[in-house]
Amino acid sequence: MPVVTLQHSRLERLVGKSIDEILAMLPYIALDIEEEGSDYVKVEYNPNRPDFSTDYGIARALRGMMGMELGLPRFDIAGSGTAFYVDASVKGIRPYVLALLALGGSMDGEDLRQLIGMQEDLHMGIGRRRRKVSIGLHDYDRVKGPFHYTTESRDFRFIPLNSSMEMSMQEILEGTDVGRAYAHLLRDHARYPIIKDSHGNTLSFPPIINAELTRVTEHTRNMLVEVTATDLKTAGDALAVIAATLSDMGFSIGSISIHYDDGHSMRTPDMESRRLSLPMERLNLLGLDMSSDEVVDCLRRCRLDAYMVDDRIECIVPRYRMDIMHWIDIVEEVAIGYNVSLMEPRYPRLKAMGSRDRMLKVLDHARDVMVGLGMIEVMNFNLVSMDLQYRMVEREGNDALIVEESKSREHEVLRDSLIPSLLDVLSRNIHEPYPQRLFEVGRVFHRDGDGIREEWGIAAVIAHSQANYTEAKSYLQALLYSLFGIGTDAVRTLPADEPPYEAGRAAEVLFMDERVGSIGEVRTSVLGNFRLRVPVSAFEIIVSRISSSLIQQEEAG
Repeated sequence: MPVVTLQHSRLERLVGKSIDEILAMLPYIALDIEEEGSDYVKVEYNPNRPDFSTDYGIARALRGMMGMELGLPRFDIAGSGTAFYVDASVKGIRPYVLALLALGGSMDGEDLRQLIGMQEDLHMGIGRRRRKVSIGLHDYDRVKGPFHYTTESRDFRFIPLNSSMEMSMQEILEGTDVGRAYAHLLRDHARYPIIKDSHGNTLSFPPIINAELTRVTEHTRNMLVEVTATDLKTAGDALAVIAATLSDMGFSIGSISIHYDDGHSMRTPDMESRRLSLPMERLNLLGLDMSSDEVVDCLRRCRLDAYMVDDRIECIVPRYRMDIMHWIDIVEEVAIGYNVSLMEPRYPRLKAMGSRDRMLKVLDHARDVMVGLGMIEVMNFNLVSMDLQYRMVEREGNDALIVEESKSREHEVLRDSLIPSLLDVLSRNIHEPYPQRLFEVGRVFHRDGDGIREEWGIAAVIAHSQANYTEAKSYLQALLYSLFGIGTDAVRTLPADEPPYEAGRAAEVLFMDERVGSIGEVRTSVLGNFRLRVPVSAFEIIVSRISSSLIQQEEAG
């Protein structure tokens, strides 16, 4: 979670209240106090509130909660006559650019530190480490519009930020820390994006680094802010947060017209507010008896505007609050505006007592049984790699439940079996002494029509020089008898030929003529995939199916 450092003296000046009052209120606008010093406080904020990345945004929220400024903040945007022209060559690389001018302001060292901190937090958060959004801050007095967003060859040279000598774009990628950190974003492209002014001066090499020419300092009075992106909405979100912050800092915000090569144009920043509707009945979720006027007042304390229409609250949301997307978010804002500390706990009207879920009791008992049998419990993730779940155990993945746009190769699919994960644990412990007997209790997932069926499974692996089918079956029988009182006459094992087991050394497990699991000796080729040098036997059962069958039998009898 991102952390921002707030100076006591600045907070008192920005909010207009004593530091004791401010510190007492911080937790009630959803900020966690991480560290307190004699003249500062460090707070952690949720990444979905990037407007909290500076003390200006936090002060804006506090002034509302403390009743000093209510309702929607107003931001005056004037036309500047400045333009950006976007060349078609950027389309397949980083197709969007948005920009604004911040004019007539002044900054001290702490203002500049806050501004750069916000820039980096936006890069790491909604910018997804600059993949979706990167931001350039420039001294506007050093350049001349209009500006051009285009591409250049890898040999194009300019003086990058924090340097005194020209470097080619390729040299920047290979020879600087920031270049090496973000070179992967441009790895597949022969030409690189560049921003120039009307005289050909280089401003920025997005998403990598700015030019030294436009360095922003404490003496900067006029700024150009540009945002390049692969996602237009996210770019607009980032620019709205920046515009609101610079406006609070005392800058006048000027809009910039963006002209694309296909004839499309837009004017940025877009600070147009949004409207969301909240039926009054939804507020029952809070357990508060509130009038419509009280609800409107709570929302205005959260720097939103609101009014009543029939039995609905119409809420106006400022552009920089991209975290408010649904009526449930409005309910949360009402709770924050009411002040959570004023909510009184009370007993529910119903006197029914809660109890532990029957299935969870079964699973806890299963753990006790397996530990009593001398096995060690392990826990693995429900999301695993495609290689681990299917290819390494030589299974088909035709019905795999694949995560869309997974950010990690280690978390690509929902697992439909626990055994691959257990084999992976064995492979990571090949230097430990044998025998190794491991088990896991976890969820497995299967396609069920257009939906997903989620079930509880128990699996075990046994690894040592003499591990075989018979030993695995003895553990399985002991588990079923201790867990459900099921004897060998109630459970059948029928020969089966299926991965990851050796042909002729495997069986499917049936209970009341329903398949509930499998058992067998793991194939030699699969063991080789996991670098295992000893035999391994295993079993897996879907314990929730057995439990459901027994409950139905109990109810019928």
